[in-house]
Amino acid sequence: MSEHMVNQTITEVSTLVTETPSWLKPELLQGMLRGIEKESLRMQADGFISQTDHPAELGSALTHPRITTDYSEALIELITPPCESPQDALSCLRDLHQVTYQALPMGETLWPLSMPCMLDKDEEKILLAQYGSSNIGQFKTLYRHGLGVRYGRRMQTIAGIHYNLSFPDALWDAWQNEESAQNAIAQTKQDFVSEKYFGLIRNFIRMTPMVIYLLGASPAVCACFLKGREHHLQELMKGTLFLPNATALRMGKLGYQNSAQRSLGIHYNCIKAYIAGLKSAIGDVYPPFTALGLDDENGNPVQINDHILQLENEYYSLIRPKQIAQANETPSAALEARGVAYVELRAVDLDPFTDVGISLNTACFLEVLALYCLMTPSAALLAAEEELIARNQTHVVDQGRLAGLMIETAQGEQGFGNWMTNNLSAMLPFAALLDAAHGGTDYSASVAIMQQRVNDPELTLSARVLAKTKSEGIWGFGYQLAQTYADKFDEAPLPDVIAAEYADYAAQSRIRQNAIEKSDTISFSQYLQQWRIQSPIVKTEECEQSV
Repeated sequence: MSEHMVNQTITEVSTLVTETPSWLKPELLQGMLRGIEKESLRMQADGFISQTDHPAELGSALTHPRITTDYSEALIELITPPCESPQDALSCLRDLHQVTYQALPMGETLWPLSMPCMLDKDEEKILLAQYGSSNIGQFKTLYRHGLGVRYGRRMQTIAGIHYNLSFPDALWDAWQNEESAQNAIAQTKQDFVSEKYFGLIRNFIRMTPMVIYLLGASPAVCACFLKGREHHLQELMKGTLFLPNATALRMGKLGYQNSAQRSLGIHYNCIKAYIAGLKSAIGDVYPPFTALGLDDENGNPVQINDHILQLENEYYSLIRPKQIAQANETPSAALEARGVAYVELRAVDLDPFTDVGISLNTACFLEVLALYCLMTPSAALLAAEEELIARNQTHVVDQGRLAGLMIETAQGEQGFGNWMTNNLSAMLPFAALLDAAHGGTDYSASVAIMQQRVNDPELTLSARVLAKTKSEGIWGFGYQLAQTYADKFDEAPLPDVIAAEYADYAAQSRIRQNAIEKSDTISFSQYLQQWRIQSPIVKTEECEQSV
């Protein structure tokens, strides 16, 4: 590897803070809410991706509030409600696993890794998620068919953790009062909150190389995932490909990629420009997707439209600003109407060493990191810096544990480890604040654990996964863990009251799906045509002020 490849630049949070703001008191952090979305592939007893329907016992994937599917019928998504503590969120996630395991067909388990289990050479055997006969149900399946046509179905079998986090009103009120007293800027609370969340987003993007190193757990992949694709991986053993110092292949060029999106001009410097960029992508035709066709030779639709994005959720990002959408409201419309309500942190691999895919240490660290990113000055994220971050993300994905990796920062060249240590040290006061707000020492302990991973790369999740993979192969390692966790959940049935609660969720979800199917008044072709009418291309708005 050339020196040039090692000495790539990574930008850091605009200015390292050495102490927390004087006005930021622990009580202002009480009332934070967090939720977890966790994807898992269902695996057959023979190690291949499941070929069965979504378990009927779990209810309707279209309308169930906590158990649904992502891309395929086999890719279950478990969603906790907003919770008052990381411990509560993990407890709810464990209940969701218990409910799911009890409903799985005989011999099936949940694959514990982000990169998929064994896939058939025929991509069509990756079954698209089904949501019933309603127009919206067929539309959701068609969207997934379009993703498969555009990017291949294999890519859509990757699983991950999404960590959703919001900060309480008390914090926003105190912060806005503090800033108003200092500079008398007139701003609505909604605009103030959105501006600060976008500052968090920009800084989180800058911190992504560290997240990938500390939480990445996908240094190897089953060779079947790359069937027919060019790649740069090495063969570890028959059926397993890897890179010696890789951290999170899921986050690299073998994971979610969309060349059409690279020039979209979707930026995070203000909410208006972000929304305008999304709307433009929704309305902009992309000739390579036009060439794929809208319908097959029998007139059956193969994708929603031929635009850069079929829907807004097709935009792959490391972190998303979110607002709870109302009925028939798009994500951007919700943001435009009511501003940012929370952020979705998306750059997190499944942790195979925990039965629910995420540990308390990881959850607490993500919250410390989010608070740090929120409270640290956040300059505008311009195109040149975005390119540096993207380029360096690729190198940390492939070589993050390389000894002596050097990076360049705004302060000049320094070791990757030193860069991470400097930021982790700056996070400690924020961890102490969260500990004081919530009780205990879990937040400070999480930062200490991450520092240990910096000090000794062999303690990282990716190194531990690779050590197991070298002795067992990626399939053997994942298969044994899947069986272990299945046995664990089988031995710990849910309390009757919780089991009854989830049985009611399932029953109510089926009732709601039936009602939706009965309420349709137009055909699916008419429904689809509404989405195929090309929207006018929206000129990207400039941010009103530099941030």
